[in-house]
Amino acid sequence: MTTTYVLAGGCFWCLDAAYRALNGVTEVVSCYTGGDTAQPNYEQVCTGTTGHAEAVAVTFDPETIPSEVILDAFFTMHDPTQLNRQGNDVGTQYRSAMFPADDEQREAFEVARARAGDLWPGDVVTTIEPLGEVFPAEEYHQDFFAKNPTQGYCLAVAVPKVNKVRASFSQYLR
Repeated sequence: MTTTYVLAGGCFWCLDAAYRALNGVTEVVSCYTGGDTAQPNYEQVCTGTTGHAEAVAVTFDPETIPSEVILDAFFTMHDPTQLNRQGNDVGTQYRSAMFPADDEQREAFEVARARAGDLWPGDVVTTIEPLGEVFPAEEYHQDFFAKNPTQGYCLAVAVPKVNKVRASFSQYLR
């Protein structure tokens, strides 16, 4: 039986690439959630006016990779102390947020956020928000890093995040 977590931590290209490196992750879908515009597209979300975050829906097999590893990797691959931004990506669409599907996920997310607070200097600003409708991002955003490995943003931003996850969770690599 698989589990899906919906998580936002800056540009979804980075989270997508890092999660795809982990054994037990069966699917990653770049998506938009947390907003109030129906069927938003990338251009709309980039304006910061829809309320949506760039997120990923990470589906994994908890018998292969523990849910705690999925959540600890989330807090490793982005800086949860930056409010409404990740590096040069600025706006609420790049916020650090977790979207639980039920009370069990909410509890797991709260515990993981508390663990992250012990690892990061400064306050963890990651929000835990209700999971509303999830809108898959356009096809060209899906598995973007694998399709565009030499793209400047991927080289400058995604590669270091993927490498950090690879180093921290080497026992779970594909």
